[in-house]
Formats: sequence, C-alpha cells, structure tokens
Amino acid sequence: MVGLATVFGAGGGTSSYQEAEAADVIVMWGSNARSAHPIFFHHVLTALNAGAKLYVVDPRRSETARFADRWLGLDVGSDIALSNTIAREIIEAGLVDTTFVDRATTGFDEYAASVQEWTLERGEAVTGVPADAIRELAHAYATADAAQLCWTLGITEHHNGVDNVLSLCNLALLTGQVGRYGAGLTPLRGQNNVQGGGDMGALPNKLPGFQDVTDDAARAKFDAEWGVAVPPENGWHLTQMFDAMERGELRSVFVIGENPAQSEADGRRAVELLAGLDHLVVQDIHLTKTAEMADVVLPGSASWCESDGTVTNSERRVQRVRKALEPPGDACDDIDIITGLARELGHDWHYEDHEGIWDELRRLSPMHAGMSWQRLDELGGIQWPCFSEDSLEPPFLHGRLWADDPAERGRRAPFSVVVDEPPVEHLSEDYPLRLTTGRRLDSYNTGVQSGGYSSPNRIGETLDISPADAGRLGIADGEIVRVASARGAVEAPARVDPGLRPGLVFMTFHFPDDVDVNRLTIDATDPKAGTAEFKAAAVRVDKLPAPVAGD
Repeated sequence: MVGLATVFGAGGGTSSYQEAEAADVIVMWGSNARSAHPIFFHHVLTALNAGAKLYVVDPRRSETARFADRWLGLDVGSDIALSNTIAREIIEAGLVDTTFVDRATTGFDEYAASVQEWTLERGEAVTGVPADAIRELAHAYATADAAQLCWTLGITEHHNGVDNVLSLCNLALLTGQVGRYGAGLTPLRGQNNVQGGGDMGALPNKLPGFQDVTDDAARAKFDAEWGVAVPPENGWHLTQMFDAMERGELRSVFVIGENPAQSEADGRRAVELLAGLDHLVVQDIHLTKTAEMADVVLPGSASWCESDGTVTNSERRVQRVRKALEPPGDACDDIDIITGLARELGHDWHYEDHEGIWDELRRLSPMHAGMSWQRLDELGGIQWPCFSEDSLEPPFLHGRLWADDPAERGRRAPFSVVVDEPPVEHLSEDYPLRLTTGRRLDSYNTGVQSGGYSSPNRIGETLDISPADAGRLGIADGEIVRVASARGAVEAPARVDPGLRPGLVFMTFHFPDDVDVNRLTIDATDPKAGTAEFKAAAVRVDKLPAPVAGD
C-alpha cells in the first residue's frame, strides 16, 4: 500500500481482476498465484487461452511458473537490480512511451540516469537471470497493447519491500502501462480483506479512506463525528510495537484476529516480548498460540458467516457479507464486543446495526460515499472510488493521467530512484543456504483455520531443497533434516524439488505446531512499511545422524 500511495496517491491495485483477461502480456513477479491466489489465476488462465504471454519472475520454479512462456529465476533479493536492468533496456531500445512520460510523470531524467549502469550483462551477473530473458521481458512488456504487472509477498516481504514496489511502478510509468483498461499494477493481497483493513484506517498513519492522520482538515471531520480529538501523530506499525515492547514503552496489547506468537519473524523474540507484557488481550474465534498466552481471551467474535458487514478484495471491490448462521453459544459479533468495551471506557456508541456503521464511514470517506447498502446489494459489489450514488467510476484507477487537459490530469506520478540492496543477512560458511518462505494451495497462514484435519493428499511442512544440494549433503527425499539459522533450529522432512536452484531452500509457515519456521526467519524490517524480511534468511541444513539400533 505504501509504494502505490507514494506514486499514485492511493494504496490500491489499479486494475480489476477481469482486466487480466484483456491483457496480452502478464508479469507475475514474486507471486505464486496458482497456489496463493487461485481465483485470480483463473482470469490469468483465460488470458493465456486467448493468446496472452505469461512471464513469471520468482526465485523458484513454482506452480505458477509451470504455466509461463518464460520463467526468470532470479536470486532472492535482487528484484530492484532486475527491474532497473529491464528499465535500462526499455530506455536504450527506444521503447519508452514518451508522450505518457512527458504529460503524466515527474523525475524521468534523474531516474533514467540512475539505471544507466544496469546493462544486461550486469543485470545477469547480479540477478542470475540470463540477459536474453531480461531483454525478452523488457521488450514484451514495453510493446504490449495492455500489460498487467502483478506481485505479492515475494516483493513486499523484504527489508526494502516498498522500494521493490516502487521499482515495479517505475516500469509501468516508463511504458504507460497504467490508467487504461487491461493495463495496470495489481498487488495480490496476502489475506482476505487486507485491502479492506487498510481502507478502514487500520494503518498507523491513515484515517479511513486513506486520509492522513497529520491532515488537519481530515482530522476535523472525524473529531466532529466522533466527539473526540484524534491525535495528530502517526501511530506505531506492528514492528515498531514489538520494538517498543523491547524498550519497555509498550506494556499492554489488544490483539484481534491475529496470531503474532507464530506469524512474526524471529518467533522466539516475539514470544518472549509478548510473554513480558503487563497485560495481553486476545479476541479471536480460535484459541491460537497467542491467545494461550493472554491474560484475557474474548472468544466470542463470530466468524464471517455469523455476522453482517463488508469485505474489500485486492481489486478494491467492496462486497456485502450477510449473516447465514447464528453464532454458537455465547459468541458475539466483533462489533458487539468492541462497542461493549467502548461503553466500559465511558463512550456510549449508538449504532443500531451494521448499516449505520457503514453510513458513518460514507460520511467520512469520500471514496466510499456512493456505496449505499442498497447499491452494494443491487450491484453485487462496487470498486472504490465511488463518490456519489448516481455514478460509478471506471474499474481501473488513474485514467486521469491520460487526460488531454492538464487540469484534469492533476497530480503527476513521480519516478523513484531505487538502489539495489542485497538481503540483510549474508550467506556464510556457517549458514550457506538461502531460505525463502511462501504458501501452499491447501493451507493458510499459521494453520489456525486450515489445520486440524487429516488427508492422504495433505502435504505437511517440508524443507524443499534442490536435487544438487540434496545430493551434495547426502539427503534423501523424505529424510528428516535439521534446519538452523542464527536465531534457532527446526527439524522437518526433506522434499527434493527440481524447481529449486542450488543454494535455495523453501518452507511454508502453515504448520507451526509441528515445525515453527519463524524460529528461523529474520526480523530485519522495511523502515517505510514495517514488513519483515521473511523471504531471505541464511540457514544451514544438516543431515541428522542415523538412529542407533535398539533406540
């Protein structure tokens, strides 16, 4: 969200899912959408069946890469080097959309100068991607009538994740592949309603509708509506909260629908800090590991099918959620719990129903103003922005950049000079392998929602390793191995995967009760977004001694 907001002023994907079907080139960068976003990938498959080309940029030959016309297997953490090399090739080959750049952007000359050193040869040396593959992708993307550039956590879960996003935005600005139907930038969110959470103000520097906390005029609206003065300072994001716990400045935490004891990088540190709090409250529908540590557990929050409300997906589409079942036992709606807490704190919130809460949002957030409950029902969902009840905006954002009238174009989109930085943790003799993490199709996050079942087709946690590394270490498929980083160690069965190049190993974080992978990951974070570098830890894999007969 931070990168897109920096360039375009709005922290949402620029295109609708349907537009992928109209693209003639699709680039999936750091995204295994076939497994992690299968609904969206159906639109990609439709495009491929119609003749579109798919390029997949990913350190491993994932399930998505098997559908690609070309797989660009880059070294972990070299995304900016690759994007800068692609940009230089586009510029040197005369493929820049100069009309769009001149009318809709700023900072081109400085940016062009910054990528001059990134020749195809240097790009190949730094990224591991063959020069001819880089050239092919650059020309295909720049000359496409409509190109989609999609990414997910493979781009953002780095210590420089925001800069990674900015580097991809640069490519769209160079070629005019944004602000038109079928052409755009599509971040695929990591979970259901991640986009909605940000839209509703669950960000430390934003009020609902992506209005800045530091904006006096924006705060004044909320002050008047809520009857309190909204603090003008930005709050802490999650990483800063853990740092504040370590300094002793944060002593009480309220966790809603999150499991940081198992989802945070450097999991041992996260558990120690949570355990050291004066007061921990957890509100969830499952007794998570975090909830087991809590002083107070509020188990009443009803699940999605037991409550009314809305969700917003990666294409900015707001959709109604309708109550289908009554909550079990004494379970309560999240809203009932939160308003009850407000009353205990001396604030009597008067909401008759969920529609009343939504109407409050519409009064305060211009981009939601036209989304009445009735229109959401009638249309089956509406993409923001929707400024009035008698209109709908196009399904793509930033069409204003193509307007002939400079006044209509408004704010220009800036190019960003971004510098290639390797992962924080370097490989060494003690830890010579790069661990990257991701997801599998049949599981979900820390396994709270998708665990607890058995199936002959279920794949538990494994250490995926290349055939070359497995052979060098004498490791057989299915053999239990020990994986260690500077922060901890776990044991897991090895899975020899020909889609991995030598030097790279892969694990998920779906089975922390069996194998707590976040004991290995590093909590080096992006200073702009606070996201940890889950994708680039240095590890060692050891073959365990054979059991002694009789043991």
